[in-house]
Amino acid sequence: MIEARYHDSVNVLQALAAQAATAPFDRAEWFALLAGTGLVPLIAIACDADATAALALTEESGRITPLRNWYSFTWRDLAPEGAAGDRLLEAIARQLKSRGHRVTLEPVPGEDGSAVRLAHAFRAAGWNVMVEPCDINHILPVQGRSFDAYWQSRPGPLRTTLKRKAKKVAVDIHTDFDAGVWADYEAIYAASWKPAEDQPAMLRAFAQAEGAAGRLRLGVARADGIAVAAQCWTVENSIAYIHKLAHLESHKPLSAGTTLTAALFAHVIDIDRVDLVDFGTGDQPYKADWMEEVRPRFRVDCLDPAQPRSWAPLAKRMLRQGTH
Repeated sequence: MIEARYHDSVNVLQALAAQAATAPFDRAEWFALLAGTGLVPLIAIACDADATAALALTEESGRITPLRNWYSFTWRDLAPEGAAGDRLLEAIARQLKSRGHRVTLEPVPGEDGSAVRLAHAFRAAGWNVMVEPCDINHILPVQGRSFDAYWQSRPGPLRTTLKRKAKKVAVDIHTDFDAGVWADYEAIYAASWKPAEDQPAMLRAFAQAEGAAGRLRLGVARADGIAVAAQCWTVENSIAYIHKLAHLESHKPLSAGTTLTAALFAHVIDIDRVDLVDFGTGDQPYKADWMEEVRPRFRVDCLDPAQPRSWAPLAKRMLRQGTH
């Protein structure tokens, strides 16, 4: 007997996320931060005598999407592996028809089977499902190398830049949260070329929590005592995540961002001894200088053919598929 139900509080994810979490973006604490930004959780849960599965979602006007924002590198199901989890996910998918006509899940990883698993669950529940790439993820598999060995494989111009500019800035890497350094980061970001921070309070709260847990790697580069570049990384389960980076355009000739990035790579490779460095989503050209592989991120878009609101987008989908 499988029971499916909904909750509007992420607290119900505490025990489940603790078992299923493999990245910062799977934890109940992450979903709580998201809810704190004003997103309204729709936590869909199914359980039987032996297991529990959940999808952390939100909904608006019959459209159901993941509980996430642009800080989330990935989104995936919270379900045990194997047939038991598959059955529970199918039950959730079937029950979601009562809440909306369309479920669009992204950015779902493929390398762990998440995209295929979710697509299978929704198809089995009677949804029309389309899976397509929606973004990419640059990564560096360390493969046991030291930083020096990794660095020798970098493009010549990048290595030359560091050699010429490294002594022009002083770098500090903090493994706990430092309010002064965070204020430096916020000032640099506000003055940088990047768009305004979407949810600065959420990001600060995340950094504080990661610092308390020993997972934070907060780097700052200074020139003549002025903070000119800052970056926020975390380390978890032998993976280093590059969350945020910014530098002052006014000091761009110093290449402080390059020097700081190299220092953080050296720290996570030689000190933390991570197996992988994850540069998040997006295909910015500079990422290719530092990383060696690219993974796709997928959109799993599900329409319920039984609901009239699905018919127009379903017709467009069928027409599109017929032209390929």
